Amino acid sequence: MPLLEVTQTRHLSASIRLTDTTATQVDQYAAFIHASANDVVEQALAYVFSKDRDFQEYLKSPEAQKVTPTLRVRRASANEAAEQPVKKPVSAASSSSQAPAVVAGSKA
Repeated sequence: MPLLEVTQTRHLSASIRLTDTTATQVDQYAAFIHASANDVVEQALAYVFSKDRDFQEYLKSPEAQKVTPTLRVRRASANEAAEQPVKKPVSAASSSSQAPAVVAGSKA
């Protein structure tokens, strides 16, 4: 039985780098659960974030609100932005901040 359950949501596009092994496993897990690689990355991160108690405590701290973004988010055009609202934060504990979704790109 798969550990991840994938639901349809709208996402931001971002560029990330993965090792060859991780990228292969993302593709394999996607095939295993009949989902896209993007869905696997999104749900795996959401799962880890929600289960990490120390991270959940950190999200409540002022320091968490001051983090400098390092994720390379591709900004949508005006037409795309109107069609794709930003996804709600992954964690209920971080309801005051937006957590950008990560989209797995092609293997580099």
